[in-house]
Amino acid sequence: MIPLTLDPPWLCLDLGVEMPVLSWAVNRPGQVLARRILWREVRNADLPMDLVVEDWLDSELAARGAQDSVCFLTSCAIAGHTQAIATAADITARAVATVGLSNAESVGTRLPPAARGWGTINIAVHLENGLTDAARIEALSIATQARTAAIMQSGLSLVTGIATGTGTDCIAVAAPAGSLRYAGLHTAMGEAIGRAVYLSVRQGAQAWLGTAAAREAGYG
Repeated sequence: MIPLTLDPPWLCLDLGVEMPVLSWAVNRPGQVLARRILWREVRNADLPMDLVVEDWLDSELAARGAQDSVCFLTSCAIAGHTQAIATAADITARAVATVGLSNAESVGTRLPPAARGWGTINIAVHLENGLTDAARIEALSIATQARTAAIMQSGLSLVTGIATGTGTDCIAVAAPAGSLRYAGLHTAMGEAIGRAVYLSVRQGAQAWLGTAAAREAGYG
């Protein structure tokens, strides 16, 4: 298994080799070649409204020699990260997640940001099987669907409806380039991705909902 290293305020998933990573992460979004996926923990107070987040994160990554990584930001405690591995047929997917819900939203609506934290859900999915670009996009959609299902089943109710995610969620899918063309719900790839992401996010959501002290301390 590829190493996952906790070094607060950082969490690092080392992919072992450089490979395509598709995400909308703060650092190096889109489809890029990367060897590492990082999480950077922040307190809500570290992100004032006038901060240029990208510039601040770039300086943090430069100090670590990690500007080439795909990097998430999260205000939930990264020591509470969760992970799950799921196998279907000959496909294995690994999902690593940090889950904070202080920034929760119900899709199709928006709550005012005032007086709310910046908790978020950040998920990295690692696959050993080689994917085409189209399959990578489909894999990202399955991971997003699994995230939503896990949050909805957590039962967090907002004034706008049942929570489906947060306003600042991010997902990254890392897999070698290859010939596998499909990753939908009818495929072993889709099954493995969906189960791994669902389990990791559901575990994280349950932990967040049961830890009032962390939220009162300013974590999302």
